[in-house]
Amino acid sequence: MKRVTIVKSFASVGLLFLLAFLIATPAVRADESDQATRVTFSQPVQIPGRVLPAGTYVFVLPSDANQHYLVHVFNADRTELYATVFTISAERQQVTDNTAFTFADRGSAGPEAIVTWFYPGDTTGHEFIYPKQVEKELASAKLVTVVAGK
Repeated sequence: MKRVTIVKSFASVGLLFLLAFLIATPAVRADESDQATRVTFSQPVQIPGRVLPAGTYVFVLPSDANQHYLVHVFNADRTELYATVFTISAERQQVTDNTAFTFADRGSAGPEAIVTWFYPGDTTGHEFIYPKQVEKELASAKLVTVVAGK
């Protein structure tokens, strides 16, 4: 029983560190058409098909607006493409002036997974599409939305 409590506490502390780094890292609003967003994660995070190690990444949409169901994930200086993931539209009621990510906290079952990404000022965002098995796991996970600071 104590071991379960310790593991849950460790996972909670890890999530808090992730949230603190994400909140402290400003989102870059370079070009609104591609929604380029620079973000730093203090611990690994999952995206569909891959786990990104702790570090700085740039999330960006393709230049062709007809392909905005895709999100490209680059390294910090945009010289290496780590992943291109499929998304569907996600809606939110309240707009923020900052980037917002929603994470699924699976505790010790794996790293937090990015579920949605909203660009500042938009009510329509991007919900990441995971394989069905992972999607089932994420459906039972606690969701935490983090709004990055300016």
